[in-house]
Amino acid sequence: MQEIELKFLVPESRLKGLMRQAQVKSSQLTQLAAHYYDTPDQQLAKAGIGLRIRKEGESWVQTIKAGGDGIAARLEHNVVLDNEQVQAMLDANSLMPDLTIYKDTPIAPALSKFKLKKLAKTLTRLYVTDVQRTTRLLVEDSSDQIDNQINNSIEIAYDHGEIIHGNDDAQREVIQEIEFELISGDLDFLFMTAKTWCQRYKLCLSTVTKAERGGLLINGQNHSLAVSADLSQLNINKKTSMPAFVRAAAHNCLLQILPNSSAIVAGSTDNGHILQLQIGIRRLCAALNAFASFSDEINPDWQPILSQTATLLGDYQELDYLANYIEPKLQEYGAPITNWATDIDALKIKPIDAISVPDFQLTLLELIAFTMSDPSLEPQNNKLATDKIVKVLSKQYEKLLHTDEELGEGNNVESESMDLEDVDLKNIDLEDVDLESTNSNLDTDDQADFELHQLTDLRYITEFCAPLLSKKGSKKRTERQLKFLLKAQKSLEKYHGYAQYQQRYQLKSAIDNNALYGAGWFAAVLKNDTKRSDKCLAKVRDRSIFW
Repeated sequence: MQEIELKFLVPESRLKGLMRQAQVKSSQLTQLAAHYYDTPDQQLAKAGIGLRIRKEGESWVQTIKAGGDGIAARLEHNVVLDNEQVQAMLDANSLMPDLTIYKDTPIAPALSKFKLKKLAKTLTRLYVTDVQRTTRLLVEDSSDQIDNQINNSIEIAYDHGEIIHGNDDAQREVIQEIEFELISGDLDFLFMTAKTWCQRYKLCLSTVTKAERGGLLINGQNHSLAVSADLSQLNINKKTSMPAFVRAAAHNCLLQILPNSSAIVAGSTDNGHILQLQIGIRRLCAALNAFASFSDEINPDWQPILSQTATLLGDYQELDYLANYIEPKLQEYGAPITNWATDIDALKIKPIDAISVPDFQLTLLELIAFTMSDPSLEPQNNKLATDKIVKVLSKQYEKLLHTDEELGEGNNVESESMDLEDVDLKNIDLEDVDLESTNSNLDTDDQADFELHQLTDLRYITEFCAPLLSKKGSKKRTERQLKFLLKAQKSLEKYHGYAQYQQRYQLKSAIDNNALYGAGWFAAVLKNDTKRSDKCLAKVRDRSIFW
């Protein structure tokens, strides 16, 4: 069967109020003791599979979870085990799952890459969980419904406990989360309820499963690695309708956004998580804007909230990158130390603050609901996306060609971090740099920002549309164009990044003379880098139509 659930982290400040709602008279309290299994090198986890044996009240249940949409839906298979057999294995310290029960079941395809007999011999208990679960069944009042045959019901489960390392009891991690699982009925009831609780108790979405957290514990990691865009998971084809296409594009962006936002709400300040979240949001905004006409269900309020969040993340990400990457690089070439820690500490909004606000969390919930909603119910379901993408691409390409005419609109850009490896810092002569002159020459920053905005949008939109460009030779032309777009985007991002860093150092120099060194470096780099950016952008503009 497929389970559909939404998981949230619970802030300590809202726990008492939440528990008053969770611990009603009809709620149940269950102690859950679970043993999680995998190979020593975690082959199951790498395949997105979780395997456990758990005591649920008086029963022992073997559960495997796999697949799904990568966000809220997963395949789940449960089997109640014989209590006496389980107890005998526990007494002999030999409790192991039985993999033979999955033959000819819906979960079998997820295990098809494994030889089950060989897998069974290599399984080991990696970690256990000891959780107290408070569950409450919530049923929608059906008095106003025309059709009362299917009740809308969800199970709310609050879990509090620990994950414990299988070989070292001293290594533990606290679990404090709440789940909303659809038991029967309509998805709308699930999301409506989750949104109400999210807003009331400032809950934060998390896609990190207990199995994933256990894997992190045994690997000595606090968070999973940052997740970048993966277009191989863009599920579209030439028969995809317009409403289905924009849902698929949004879903692909959420696969990048949600793991990174989950790490940040769990406490990560890693530059990679912040950067990839920004990029995911940027891709999503590009898709929602370009394909707005593909669906009547797109909420125009989503983009302002997404853009504001990306902007708030940008200040921290830029200062963190300056402190932990740019500064060490400059110091390798003799630059005096510029301390950015005080600037980071002075920021009123940290990454966790930017994304834990209810507006952003509710927007994520609405976007998940949108991607899971049925596109066949929309009026334009009979229109193919292939009939409209050429118009979309042409419109975006025209925007890039006429950038100079549109500079008054103003745009925010989230740039990828720049690499200094190809900058010859040794041969830059600071004596030749006039900082005042350089600042005045940076009046073209608005143009560079807007050009980067349009170029980045064109790249992302082209990537979404590429699988549907089916004319003869268009695949190769599209691949070539994407290479030109990526090269030009990186070049403009580099210019934009260096301009930002130069201005940061220049402003910092008012209170720290050491910062003049960094300001000089980047002023010199910018002086030599403008022509390269212009050349790359010209190649994109001069390319013939590729679709």
